[in-house]
Amino acid sequence: MKIVVVGGVAGGMSAAARLRRLREDAQIIVLEAGPEVSFANCGLPYFVSGEIEDKSALLVQTPQSLKASLNLDARVNSKVTSLDPTARKVVVEGPEGTYELQYDELIVSPGAEAFRPNIEGIDSPRVTTLRTVSDALKLDDMAKTAQSAVVIGAGFIGLEAAEALHMRGVETTVVEFADHVLPPLDTETAFYVTEELHRLGIDVRAATSVDKIEVSDDADTAVLSDGSRVVADIIVLSAGVRPRTQIWEKAGIEVENGAIVVDEYGRTNVANVWAMGDAATSVDLVTGIRRPVALAGPANRAGRLVADAISGNLAHAVPKTSGTAIVRIGELTAAMTGANQRALEATGIIHHTISLHPLNHAGYFPGASQIHLRVHFGDDGKVLGAQAAGKDGVDKRIDVLATAIKAGMSVHDLIDLDLAYSPPYGSAKDPVNMAGMIASNVLDGTMPVWHTKDLDAMLENRLILDVRSAAEFAGGHLPGALNIAHTELRDRLDEVREAAAGRAIAVHCLSGVRSYLALRILQQAGFEVANYTGGLMTMRAELGERANEIFVH
Repeated sequence: MKIVVVGGVAGGMSAAARLRRLREDAQIIVLEAGPEVSFANCGLPYFVSGEIEDKSALLVQTPQSLKASLNLDARVNSKVTSLDPTARKVVVEGPEGTYELQYDELIVSPGAEAFRPNIEGIDSPRVTTLRTVSDALKLDDMAKTAQSAVVIGAGFIGLEAAEALHMRGVETTVVEFADHVLPPLDTETAFYVTEELHRLGIDVRAATSVDKIEVSDDADTAVLSDGSRVVADIIVLSAGVRPRTQIWEKAGIEVENGAIVVDEYGRTNVANVWAMGDAATSVDLVTGIRRPVALAGPANRAGRLVADAISGNLAHAVPKTSGTAIVRIGELTAAMTGANQRALEATGIIHHTISLHPLNHAGYFPGASQIHLRVHFGDDGKVLGAQAAGKDGVDKRIDVLATAIKAGMSVHDLIDLDLAYSPPYGSAKDPVNMAGMIASNVLDGTMPVWHTKDLDAMLENRLILDVRSAAEFAGGHLPGALNIAHTELRDRLDEVREAAAGRAIAVHCLSGVRSYLALRILQQAGFEVANYTGGLMTMRAELGERANEIFVH
């Protein structure tokens, strides 16, 4: 059997290596358009930052090492220019010229390329991307003398590039077209990322675009949509990616939303042609939407399973993906798994959302820090998505919740998870357990909740009850709010009843804990009451600059 793999790195190399382990008799040829057949693309920003000092550490395998260990014929700088599926052959442009290559099975994993917006000056030599080892080497060299940089796009790679440049002493501005950085995050979680960027001294321009790049001998100038101008020695283009599908679509392979359509085993609509990675569709585990997912983990897993299918083992389909992702910005970690708020609303999935702000480990043990955790779940309690931001312990909680989503677990199951506990590592009630308890209270009616989207209606129709201390209240509060500390509430119920004048009550505190205690007192005293989940921490994060207009000081 002759198998041709187009594209190395994650998906393609995973498939090729697995095929060799399964089929010692197969002839396996890997065609990589770039100069490196297998490199750690997720490590590139950390080479630019200086944390990875040796560029050779980025090279996972070479053609020579792949030949020696797996007997793979890996050919770099070899670009496929066309496919004839009837004749089962591809045309390749390589170092030795153009040639045709026959195959019995063809695996397509060409990846994606950086989106280049059609703006004046985009071809300036100061504009670069961060997708290859060559890109990283170029950016590393530019950073040695640069004083300022603009990063276009505040996605995961964009923010990693911004952090890397900041660590090199380069004054950095991030420009993002969406309303907030890291658009896959909900507004609340993204707020904490923006705060950390500001703490680092990185300038953030959200809801803004680069309209033009003015090129000069000394430096370029990014002209922004708000009329401002930013001088830059480096401009990093990180405005998203586009799957490389043109050749394959021209050959009759089905493409949807820019990505190659595959079935549950990675098969395309063309016989003997398979696809995976950034250029192929994945099915979202929560929403069922078919879309490309540019993540290394799903690509590696799909490559292995496509190899199994080609070898005749169809026992394990390519899994649906929950899009679990994580990023470090300064001292903060932000991560997500499953569906975000926008995806749930767009697909019409009925859901509930809670926010909580527990400590990463026991509060009495030194070094405890807050985790800002957000969980989405359905009417049936099924966990649909989660996001978190914090200095420590974020990865652990999101990984647990990613596992819960994969297993189809409910928030009630989260309560019962037996997670590792010792004061330096967690609490007897882990944040994941706490999320399950709070969500369970929402579902069974123990704790009705309200959210930022309900704020205007609550201010107009309900008594706002702030159960923080008087000192906290004086530092800023919602207009018209009644302040009664939760510890005084039992003795002042008549005061609440008079102020409510028959209206229902919207209670809140700083994080949602004290207000939950207040809610239980009020409910059992006969009041109709709802608690703001996440408290003013969440409200301020979701309101952003609008909070300064609403809160009374």
